[in-house]
Amino acid sequence: MVQKEVLTERQIDNLGFAPRFATKIKKENLVKIFLLLMPVLMMTAMTTSAQTASATSGQPFTVEYYYKAKWGNAEEFLRLFKKNHYPLLKKEVEMGRMLKVWMDQPRYHATEDGRWDYRVTIVFKNATVANEPFDEDALKKQLFPDQETYTREEQRRFAILDAHWDVPIKSVDLEGK
Repeated sequence: MVQKEVLTERQIDNLGFAPRFATKIKKENLVKIFLLLMPVLMMTAMTTSAQTASATSGQPFTVEYYYKAKWGNAEEFLRLFKKNHYPLLKKEVEMGRMLKVWMDQPRYHATEDGRWDYRVTIVFKNATVANEPFDEDALKKQLFPDQETYTREEQRRFAILDAHWDVPIKSVDLEGK
């Protein structure tokens, strides 16, 4: 049987924790907490630095949006996307907020855990534009006067999804050093 170590007061002082808190936490649990939080902190730092670099340079900022429809619903998802969401994206391209929008579909099948049905790629003017709040409501009302139908169909579009995720993309210069 392995005996679990409780931190001594000296170890607690070295860690800088309040004694009441740290005496109840075992050393191995502190390591587990640190290991669980570290990837989150690293991802936050990487995302922030990537967005800052793109934003300060004014370079286009690309995001890929993946959609995985429930089996048998991919065509319905596409129909609703084209009808209700694509017009909004095209309008934002006309406004200059986005530079380009396109959709891809895999040619062959994949394993279920890696499956996606549609990938929408949006190239924003820059990272600032991509990340600042944008009020689409006025555009929705302009493009879709029947808001009740629009809302119902958009709810359906998301109800038939198994998964949806967004991936900000950074280009890699293979010719550079």
